[in-house]
Amino acid sequence: MKFLQVAAAVAVAFFAVPAAAVVVAGDTTGGPTFNRPLSGRPPTGLSAVGTAVRYMVTPFTVSTSGNYDFLNSSVHDSYLGIHANLFNPANALQNALAYDDDAGPGSDSQVLALGLLSGTSYFAVSSGFGNTDFGAFTLTITGPGTITVGGAVPEPASWAMLIAGFGLTGAALRRRRMATVSA
Repeated sequence: MKFLQVAAAVAVAFFAVPAAAVVVAGDTTGGPTFNRPLSGRPPTGLSAVGTAVRYMVTPFTVSTSGNYDFLNSSVHDSYLGIHANLFNPANALQNALAYDDDAGPGSDSQVLALGLLSGTSYFAVSSGFGNTDFGAFTLTITGPGTITVGGAVPEPASWAMLIAGFGLTGAALRRRRMATVSA
């Protein structure tokens, strides 16, 4: 009887935290370009070879803090980066957690066992190694929690317009309030 209780407890502990996986298919053909970072955790410089690589950003969050694995499969020489909180192609090193190259042309780009925190927005940046490396890819993310993919990635100009709009709205409300008090 004791053996069955221990076996049941081990089975519950083993299956209580199922691993999650998400697969995203994309294509960098015709996408925007940026000067990609060098490999590193975090990267410390920008590439002299990948100065205008095409890229696609996949925003995602995780429900459970822990180690997550990334596999970026493609037919071209691929590259993969992970950013926290914000991805700004004009400042590719900002918020970059890791960038990883693959084993050669046509190989997979991998960032393995990257620790992520729940409640943080992340951005997977799929690109090519060089300026002529682009095309279809499949990004697979696995880990201990639910991985939620989605949401648009606003460009810096969109953020500036949004902030300016809030400022103009605030100024208009303030003028209206002052006009009402004066009357």
